[in-house]
Amino acid sequence: MTRNIFFFFIFLFVNPYFGFSQQERMSNKEADQVRAKIIERSKSTNTIVSDFVQTKHLDFLSNDIKSTGKLFFKSPDLIKWEYKTPFNYSVVFKNDKLFINDDGDKSKIDLGSNKTFKSLNSLIIKSVKGDMFDDKQFAIQFFLNSDNYIIQFTPKDAALQSFIHDFILLFDRQTLEVVEIKMMENTEDYTKIRFIGQKINKEVDDSVFSN
Repeated sequence: MTRNIFFFFIFLFVNPYFGFSQQERMSNKEADQVRAKIIERSKSTNTIVSDFVQTKHLDFLSNDIKSTGKLFFKSPDLIKWEYKTPFNYSVVFKNDKLFINDDGDKSKIDLGSNKTFKSLNSLIIKSVKGDMFDDKQFAIQFFLNSDNYIIQFTPKDAALQSFIHDFILLFDRQTLEVVEIKMMENTEDYTKIRFIGQKINKEVDDSVFSN
C-alpha cells in the first residue's frame, strides 16, 4: 500500500532534470527580495481556480501522455485535481486523506498515518500556493529568466528525499503566480504541469471538495 500511494504522487509530479534556457542565478539580495514578495502574496491567496495541462514522459513509451483538467484550491488545505481528458478522474486532498474518483469508482487513502506521505501532501498544497520557503525543511536556490522566477527546493529530510530529489516552482515575474510545478526524481520519467487562466480568490464552495 505504501508503494501504491507513493506511485500516485509520482503520477502527479515527476521531472528528472533541472534545466531552463538562459537562466541566471539570483544574488542573495535579489533572492531575499523575491522571497519576501512571494510570501506576502501567498498570505493573501485564499483560493485558486485554474485549468492545467499535464505532460507525462515515461522513458519506455514512444509518446508522452498528455492530460488536461482543472485545479481547485481553498485555504488552508483543500485541493482538488479534476482530470477531464483523456479520462474522467479526480483526486481530493482533504483532512489528511486522499479521495479518488476514477470515473465513478471511489476510494480513500489515509495519508495522516504515514509521516512521509503526510509531508508530501503538505508540500503539494504549499507548492500550488507558492509558499514553501522553509529553510529548515529545504535547501533553496533562486534563478530567473526573462519571464519567470525559478526556485528550486531540495528536501533536507532523508526519508523525503528518497522519494523527491527536488521541487521546482516557476513564478510569473509580473503576477507572482505559480505557472508551473515540477518535481524531480532520479529517473528518466517526468511530469510537467502548466497552469492556464488562473483565477485568484474567486469564491469556491466547499461542495467542490465533496467526496
